[in-house]
Formats: sequence, C-alpha cells, structure tokens
Amino acid sequence: MPKTIQVRVEDKLKESADTLFASLGLDTSTAIRMFLIAAMESGGIPFPVTHRSDRDDSVLEALERRINGAAFLSFKQSLANMRSAIKAGTEHES
Repeated sequence: MPKTIQVRVEDKLKESADTLFASLGLDTSTAIRMFLIAAMESGGIPFPVTHRSDRDDSVLEALERRINGAAFLSFKQSLANMRSAIKAGTEHES
C-alpha cells in the first residue's frame, strides 16, 4: 500500500512548481516520485548540492583573469579610482 508524504512549502513555491511541472505534462506528486526514484538510482541527491554563490563566480573570474596575465590594482590604486569616480559623479550632479 502506498505511503503518503506531506511537505510544507510556501504557497508561491507550490504554485510555481505546479505550473512548471504542468508545462512538462506532470503533476507535482509525479515529479516528486521521479525525484525519489532518481535519488534511489543514483544513491544520493540526483544533482550537485554545493555552496556556490555569485561571490564564488566573481572569485573564479578574477582567478581566471590573473592566470591569463591580468594585473590587479593595488589598494592605493583602487582607492584613488573610487575617489575619482565619486568626484566625477558629484561634478555631474551639479
């Protein structure tokens, strides 16, 4: 006999998921069953679970630029650029 699983989610998430799955010809219950089957077949979560963030992408991009020979500004150069940009911004506002 099938078991019932109850999960509490925000209304907006449920509505968005229902819409997405309907566009794929599925209902949410079927999509969740598919997830559980995929998890059993893969022996874990069937997609990468990471702590990636936009910050990680920025760091990776900076490392890539550095590896390709790009120079980084010193603290003093960065500060001078910021001060110059602030000054230019206040001059345009006048």
